[in-house]
Amino acid sequence: MNNEPFPSTPVPGADQIPLSQNEERQWAMFAHLGVLVNLVSGILGPVVPLIIYMVYKDRSRYVAYHSLQALIFQLIWWVGGGILAGVVWFITSLLSTVLIGILCIPIACIISAMPLVALGYGIYGGIQTSQGQDFKYWLVGDWVRSTLTG
Repeated sequence: MNNEPFPSTPVPGADQIPLSQNEERQWAMFAHLGVLVNLVSGILGPVVPLIIYMVYKDRSRYVAYHSLQALIFQLIWWVGGGILAGVVWFITSLLSTVLIGILCIPIACIISAMPLVALGYGIYGGIQTSQGQDFKYWLVGDWVRSTLTG
C-alpha cells in the first residue's frame, strides 16, 4: 500500500525522449477524462486510456499507471455497470408482469447509477492528476500499481 506518487521516470531502455512533468500530468488527465467520451458514444470511453497507455507506456510510468487504471475502472464501472443495469432492468420488466418486479425497481435504479458514478469519479481523477496530485481509484489503483511494478 504505497501512497507515494507513482514514479514519473521513463521505463528503462526506452528509446524515446521522456515526457516533461507537465506533459505527464496532461496525458494522465486525458486518460481519466476519457470517461467523457462515453457521453457521446455510449461505450467508447475506455478506448481513450487504452490508446494513451499503448502510446506512452514506454515513455512514462506515471502516464502508464494512470491510463491503465482509468481503462480498468471504466471497463468495470461503465461497461460492466451498463450491462448489469440492462440485465437488472430486463429481469425487473419480466417480473413486473406478475407484480413482483415492482419491488425490484429501486434496486434497478441504484444499479443504473453506476455509469454516472464512474463519470464523476473519472472527472475527479482528471482534475487531481492535472494538479500534479497522485490519484488512484478505489480498489483498482493498488492492483494496477502492483501490476506495473511487479
